[in-house]
Amino acid sequence: MEVATATEASAPAASGGAARQTHPFPWLDAAISEPYYFLHLLAFFSYFAARSAALSADNGGELHDRLLRREIQAVLVFLVLFVVKIVKEETWETFIADSLLYAKGLLLAVTLVIDYWLVFAYFLGFLVIYAVAQQPPYDGLGHSNHLTPLQLESLLTEEPTSRFWLVEFRTSFSAKCIQASSVLPELSIMYSNKNISFGIIDLGHFPNAAAKFGISMWDHLPTYILFDKVTEVSRFPEITSESKVFVPKVTKKLLCQHFDLDRRLIGYLST
Repeated sequence: MEVATATEASAPAASGGAARQTHPFPWLDAAISEPYYFLHLLAFFSYFAARSAALSADNGGELHDRLLRREIQAVLVFLVLFVVKIVKEETWETFIADSLLYAKGLLLAVTLVIDYWLVFAYFLGFLVIYAVAQQPPYDGLGHSNHLTPLQLESLLTEEPTSRFWLVEFRTSFSAKCIQASSVLPELSIMYSNKNISFGIIDLGHFPNAAAKFGISMWDHLPTYILFDKVTEVSRFPEITSESKVFVPKVTKKLLCQHFDLDRRLIGYLST
């Protein structure tokens, strides 16, 4: 019963992700339907109205030349950062978050040429967007399931169909969790089999479960734990004094190496 519930719980999210992927312009659909992207688009497009108003009030024409030079510089800097990030980043969520951060910083730098009060207005607007809207997480599940703590306990103890379970513990209010939200679903597509399954638990919905699994709600999220039936085999990040100082960015390669997923897949195929 619990296994069926877990699968059914993941169905709406999976169907939602499939619906968005079949949209002819998924990026346009996300930009309009997601408040996080829509509010940023409004903020950036409002610059053209502010620019036009400032230039129409400029009689000498000096503002136009200075503003044009600053805009060209900002565009070139953004393009360089854009290319660097698209080569280095592994997830689109991180790439989009960093690109928006660079764009906001460059917009503030450009508006310094126009008026300091305009800079303050944009800065305040970006703070409001940060407070009222969050970047949406990756909406695909791959071969992973959204689970409750009770469902996970049942899957591990009551005649488990998989020996290993790799479970991601996340929250919807953590930027790190959102930016890493596509890693586990993509790993599940590569490594899911009868020997290892993948699950996701949102601790924002079940905060009491964090203490049970030894997870801090404010440090080191997302946390990944590999279970061998009911026994914890390994976790990332590990609970050490050093891990509180520096935690590497979550990537598919990092998790694959940390949990030795290639060896577990080879062991499964050889049986």
